[in-house]
Amino acid sequence: MYAQLPGLKVVIPSRPRRARALLVASIRDPDPVVFLEPKRVYRSLREEVPDEEDLFPIGEAEVVRPGRHLTLITYGAMLQDCLQAAEQVEREDQVSIEVIDLLTIVPMDTRTLVASVQKTGRCVVVHEAPRSCGIAAEIIARINEECLLYLHAPVARVTGYDIPYPFFGREHAYLPNVPRILDAIRRTLEF
Repeated sequence: MYAQLPGLKVVIPSRPRRARALLVASIRDPDPVVFLEPKRVYRSLREEVPDEEDLFPIGEAEVVRPGRHLTLITYGAMLQDCLQAAEQVEREDQVSIEVIDLLTIVPMDTRTLVASVQKTGRCVVVHEAPRSCGIAAEIIARINEECLLYLHAPVARVTGYDIPYPFFGREHAYLPNVPRILDAIRRTLEF
């Protein structure tokens, strides 16, 4: 993946407003930036984008939903599923989930991730790429390096399966979904 190439910055927006802000930031950045666009977000999500420039710096994650009991880290198309899972678990289990949208894969905003996990003590990482050698593994490694003594449970991950990506019409069986995210959240909270 592009994240492993030294010297490249890698961004992946999760919604229209951030897409515009990150695209402008990518164009203005003096370094090469790879701008990844999750196709699933194209027509599935509508959001008001203001006429004036809405700048969001490369290298910063965004706490989209504050919480106290568990940190849910994601990026790209998985943000909406994570928000839906966080709302459902709060409604059903009275648990407060902090959701972080990574936005920039490289350079990763480790500071925001660490601060959140130190606060909550629990973490689940969600992405749609295969499990092996994915971004989740890097996020978990950084959390373990910085937060090991703060963790109340092992960090969990919800990812695509280690199989070739399926053809159109079968992606939903491959991609993480709300039930799988809920299962990981509840297992982590019960540890």
